[in-house]
Amino acid sequence: MTVAATPTLAIVIVNWNAGPQLRACLQAVAAADQTRFSLQRVVVVDNASTDDSLIDLPDDALPLLVVRNADNRGFGAACNQGARLCSADFLLFLNPDTQVEADALGRAVAHLCSTDGAPAGVCGAHLLDAHGRTHRHCARQATPRRLLAHLSGIDRLAPWTSGYLMRRWDHAESRTVDHVMGAFYLIRRPLFDALGGFDERFFVYLEDLDLSERVRQAGWAIHYRADVRVFHKGGGTSEQIKARRLYYSLNSRLRYARKHFNPLEAAGIWAGTLLLEPPLRLGQALARGSTDQASETLQAYRWLLRDLPACWHPPGTPVQ
Repeated sequence: MTVAATPTLAIVIVNWNAGPQLRACLQAVAAADQTRFSLQRVVVVDNASTDDSLIDLPDDALPLLVVRNADNRGFGAACNQGARLCSADFLLFLNPDTQVEADALGRAVAHLCSTDGAPAGVCGAHLLDAHGRTHRHCARQATPRRLLAHLSGIDRLAPWTSGYLMRRWDHAESRTVDHVMGAFYLIRRPLFDALGGFDERFFVYLEDLDLSERVRQAGWAIHYRADVRVFHKGGGTSEQIKARRLYYSLNSRLRYARKHFNPLEAAGIWAGTLLLEPPLRLGQALARGSTDQASETLQAYRWLLRDLPACWHPPGTPVQ
């Protein structure tokens, strides 16, 4: 895939009640060094926020377009909605709780335009918290064994096992990985279009993991760049709705297993999610003395049980 001498970049930010985080994110983008690319458009897709997120945005400093949805359409659907309004060589999906360092955008785009970056369809960033600590966010391919190790907690307790999250790697050097977090997800636009974008059946969570799996199945690599530094708060606005956040996470895991694994493997993930994980989560909550956490866990599983038929037989044609 060839790009112009000066590659173009479009940024899509999906917002839900991010408040001042969104403004800080946009201000960092406006202050970024743009000598190695042309910023075509920044699209903020607002999923029916009820706060003051969209007040005082720096629209005079950016080619900004704000789309206001009457309802919360979910993360993947809103990303696709924003992408359809852009025609740049590269698409960056950026969380509103991030702030890019001045050279981060230029370094990421330049890498995908370089000889070293030619095999890569996606470039991810070095995510840092407010104290400068690295967020170890990259992941291996989410196989059934790795997902089971993750949901059971074995990957955190037994050092000789490995879940799909690469927690033991320090993320200090650039390398090829199976997945980079969607908080900063730079993808070639023709590849995004060829893959049909995000699978909108994932309301939120694992839609980026699903896209990465399809990127690799299409023969493209995914590169993590340690020199592309981005502040990432983590948790974001989902901290406001802990029970709903857990429900969406579990729902997406069941959908992911049903889509990517054979029926027997998917059944194993479902059994682990529905039978093994609830008592583990409740036990941890009660051991901490947190009745609120126990109540949120029970509520999340009540919602999940209601939606099991849709998770096993999702409507619509599967995205390949």
